[in-house]
Amino acid sequence: QVQLVESGGGLVQAGGSLRLSCAASGRTFSRYTMGWFRSAPGKEREFVATISWSGESPIYADSVKGRFTISRDNSKNTVWLQMNSLKPEDTAVYYCAAERDSTGLRQRYLREFKDFGSWGQGTQVTVSS
Repeated sequence: QVQLVESGGGLVQAGGSLRLSCAASGRTFSRYTMGWFRSAPGKEREFVATISWSGESPIYADSVKGRFTISRDNSKNTVWLQMNSLKPEDTAVYYCAAERDSTGLRQRYLREFKDFGSWGQGTQVTVSS
């Protein structure tokens, strides 16, 4: 449905910050709930955050709440994940995902990677101690 390309990953020291970007193309972006997931080495993808098409209802995993911020600009077809106070356990490949949500009411149900119809290739984030 939507093509997604992540960028912004890299190597950072514990306590530092990174800002991931996800650029969307191919379909109308504004009526999609967007999400970020991550996969640590040897582990399955886990939920990080979602944001509705209005941008008013961000949802975060407990592990990142207070440190990460998800945002979007529909006019730019872009969603971001600002990551502050990074910890070594944040090391993972981070994936952007999109699922159509015309009313915004589906967001609270979209909590697993397989719930999203489109996803990017991932970007590596490594946090050193």
